[in-house]
Amino acid sequence: MAMSLKAQAAAAALKEVKPGMKLGIGSGSTVNEMIRLLAEMVKDGFEIIGVPASSYSQALCDELGVPLTTLDETPVLDLVIDGADEIDPQLNLIKGGGAALLREKIIAAASGRMLVIADESKTVDTLGKFPLPVEVVPFGLEATRQMMQNSFDAEGLQGEMILRLAGDKPLVTDNGNYILDCHLKAIADPKSLAKRLEVIPGVVEHGLFIDMAVRAYVAGTDEILVLEPKAVPTVS
Repeated sequence: MAMSLKAQAAAAALKEVKPGMKLGIGSGSTVNEMIRLLAEMVKDGFEIIGVPASSYSQALCDELGVPLTTLDETPVLDLVIDGADEIDPQLNLIKGGGAALLREKIIAAASGRMLVIADESKTVDTLGKFPLPVEVVPFGLEATRQMMQNSFDAEGLQGEMILRLAGDKPLVTDNGNYILDCHLKAIADPKSLAKRLEVIPGVVEHGLFIDMAVRAYVAGTDEILVLEPKAVPTVS
């Protein structure tokens, strides 16, 4: 049976994983393919220890026999492999479509390198078409929303902030928080917006992953593209 392009992207990234590594394991459909391939490697004697970014990834690793630890037991990781909802030419990302952005970012920050696996529909010239997820504490939600709006106004951004639901109730993350999905369309300066959101007390974390990924394996129509951050021209 032919391997899907997502699985091929995952397999390409797994070639960077060496025996004995401490591996951050992200979340999402492409990461699920990676977990399945990793489990086959483990069955064949490959030694690895993983830290999963979501309860679903943890459950799949447990089911398939991928050995796991925690960041408390292993606070420094060698590598993380994760997916993305959007990838720009500098490999800045929007993540959080699966509501695991906080744990994903903690694991990415604890890792020596971050690799991204995705399909070509996730590559964009400018971040923002995919709604930006922002994890917020339930207390003072409307005050936090207003402070976020002030940040968007300062960046010249407009768009709805929609509370993510699970059925008819707010979706609650693995960390007990809510998600506001921000429909901003095009984020001209993601680094600037990230800094503004980070100082809002009610914001736990945002889905902008800036200057974190070092390489992306992207499943194209009939090949796997390997992307690295493009240099941003400087104005002299």
